[in-house]
Amino acid sequence: MTQKIMALVEKTCTKKKPPQFSIGDTVDVHCRILEGDKERIQIFSGTVIARSGAGTREMFTVRRIVAGEGVERKFPVHSPRIAKIVVKRSGRVRRAKLYYLRQRVGKATRLRERHGVVLPGAETEETPQGQ
Repeated sequence: MTQKIMALVEKTCTKKKPPQFSIGDTVDVHCRILEGDKERIQIFSGTVIARSGAGTREMFTVRRIVAGEGVERKFPVHSPRIAKIVVKRSGRVRRAKLYYLRQRVGKATRLRERHGVVLPGAETEETPQGQ
C-alpha cells in the first residue's frame, strides 16, 4: 500500500522526459541560480562518475578539475533547479562508478570515446542540403 502511495507522489515530481546520459559522459549541467530576485543559469561541465538511487531520489555525480583541484558536485536528476543536461562527449567505460578518476590528474583522466551510439534526446547539428 505504501509503495503505491509513494509511486503516486513520485510520479508528480519526476520529469516527463528525463535526460539521457550515462557514466563516463562529459556533460554540461545548466543550473538555475537565484541571486536575490534574479535568476540566472550557471553551467557546470565535467565527467559523470556515478549515478545512484531511483525515481525522484536519483542522483548523479559530476567531476571536473578547476585550477589543479578536483571538484565534484552531486545533482538530483529530476530537480527543477536543473534547466537541462547537454551531453558533449560519450565515454567508453567498463564500470558503474568511476571513483578511480579521483587519483588521476591531467591527461590520465581522459576516457576513450564511444563512437556510433546516438543517445535519444541528444542534440544533433544538421547542415542544410545543397550548401
